[in-house]
Amino acid sequence: MEYSGKVDKVDKVGIGIIGCGNISAAYLQGAANFPVLDIRGVADLHAPAAQGRATEFGVPYQTVEALLADPSIEIIVNLTIPAVHVEVGLQVLHAGKHVYSEKPLGTTTAQARSLLEAADVRGLRVGCAPDTFLGGAQQTCRKLVDAGAIGQPVAGTAFFLCPGHERWHPNPAFYYAQGGGPMLDMGPYYITALVNLIGPVARVSGSTLRARSQRRITSEPLNGSMIDVEVATHVAGTLEFVSGAVISIATSFDVPKHRHSPIELYGTEASLLVPDPNHFGGQIELARPGEDWQAQPTEHGWADGILRSIGVADMAHALRAHRPHRASGALAFHVLEVMEAFQLSSDTGRHVPIASRPERPAMLPTLQTVNKATSAWRFEHAEHA
Repeated sequence: MEYSGKVDKVDKVGIGIIGCGNISAAYLQGAANFPVLDIRGVADLHAPAAQGRATEFGVPYQTVEALLADPSIEIIVNLTIPAVHVEVGLQVLHAGKHVYSEKPLGTTTAQARSLLEAADVRGLRVGCAPDTFLGGAQQTCRKLVDAGAIGQPVAGTAFFLCPGHERWHPNPAFYYAQGGGPMLDMGPYYITALVNLIGPVARVSGSTLRARSQRRITSEPLNGSMIDVEVATHVAGTLEFVSGAVISIATSFDVPKHRHSPIELYGTEASLLVPDPNHFGGQIELARPGEDWQAQPTEHGWADGILRSIGVADMAHALRAHRPHRASGALAFHVLEVMEAFQLSSDTGRHVPIASRPERPAMLPTLQTVNKATSAWRFEHAEHA
């Protein structure tokens, strides 16, 4: 099937946003690139934050109560802090609306399970970040793996290592409170990318470390303030996949500098350098035995642009087409179960089996050109070409 003309009308989906902190700007900016998304209101318990975002992006301001009651809104995007993701998500479901949450889905699997169960009872959907695995770089890597470019995946590495978020975030305390830490903060990007590439995880082994009990903020406006550290700040271990592949992973807020690639996959035929899964693009390289690394063109999915909100857009199109959405609650729950297992493994000194088994999300269609006029058609229909 070939596209034969401009999209004249998009069956838009009403969207509300609860939580107007740092990440909300990226969602609002990205949403403008997806015609299916109709932002009907932004809300925050701190009203000035929501009013500021409403003015900045030219969207309506609403109170949280009004947003939940608005009949024109079908999906609410939950951008609150991790500690209340499930609490707010349940409020959204009880209001009869679908919910798309920032990562992680919850701070524990017990919490997150209650959210999925509530959605099932009401016949509603749960979506969850990250959606970076829908970017052109990660989708191209998925295409290469599925096409057998590296042979059978055997092993790999995944590393997120940094000195800590108190260097740049204006209010970083929640990163070091219960529900925070490098694994729950950055692990979703890496583990989601790996599940997208090679399928679900079967079991986990891990070791964790809390290097300091307090940390000094060096960002503004709290420069010089001390914050307590309640969680492990260095988490390392091994992911054993249902496919048989074994991946070494480490996430840390305690590493001044390093030289590891974000993700490397090693197969029976070749090795693949996968770009930073916290971004939608990046350089892909592949090397076969005896050969140098060769750059691979990004040719599958969206290669560039402001793509935050692509997971919400896919969920909106999925509602209209009555198909599964890709950044699903089931996928996010699996990732949370895996992340939770690292601390459990470290505490008990044993492997932890992973019970959930989500299917890999469907690949996005191959896109040659993307712009605001054609993206909605291609997003929903080109996959059937």
